[in-house]
Amino acid sequence: MTNFRLDGKKALVTGAARGLGKAIADGLAECGATVYGTSRDADSARRISERYGTPALPIDITETDEIRRFADYLMEESGGIDLLVNNAGVNVPKPALELTAEDWDTVFDTNLKGIFFLTTAVAQHWVDKGIPGAIVNVASQAGIVGIEERAAYGTSKAGLIHLTKILALEWAPAGIRVNAVAPTFVRTELTASTLSRPDWAAELLSRIPIGRFGEPEDIAGAVAFLLSDAASLITGHTLAVDGGYTIR
Repeated sequence: MTNFRLDGKKALVTGAARGLGKAIADGLAECGATVYGTSRDADSARRISERYGTPALPIDITETDEIRRFADYLMEESGGIDLLVNNAGVNVPKPALELTAEDWDTVFDTNLKGIFFLTTAVAQHWVDKGIPGAIVNVASQAGIVGIEERAAYGTSKAGLIHLTKILALEWAPAGIRVNAVAPTFVRTELTASTLSRPDWAAELLSRIPIGRFGEPEDIAGAVAFLLSDAASLITGHTLAVDGGYTIR
């Protein structure tokens, strides 16, 4: 089943310094891809560079004015990437009545606006050069079902799921596939504040039929599959990697 491999492919993974992004980047490298990873922090970007032997890519995707220049630089340095994983994301877990306009903008600027402009900048290169690229957006089960204290986050991820469908539809004639994964609660730095609350963690775990929280490697495998030729007939799809959370 060699079509599960990513040999010869070049992949950009945003937010690759730690947690889910690091696991995804490692997984793609294990599948044979050359990995380019981003981080908002210059030191983290340097460590990513050393890990994968590719140029350091410090970028804040909320700085939309910089994204086009970043994409141009990346394509020149890499000789053209083939795969994009939009992993970078933020959460401000608060009850809806406590969310501020600043909280809302913080979440949406990264989780939806930044992803849109980075993705279109990369896809423009693919369209111009006739490259049949593949994209995976890291959404969330919170974009499929309602979860407490996730008004901004869940809405941004629901928007990302719908954006996935629209881009898949528009870009299919160019040979570009666009899919998403929707993880359950995964043990990373991003979820530490939630899962460290014993009562809340127990409640969330009771909603997962498989009976465990996710590990970063669970999501990395799903991403690698969707980027591979094994998924060549799949586009516009959101794969729930949630242990059954969204069944109900």
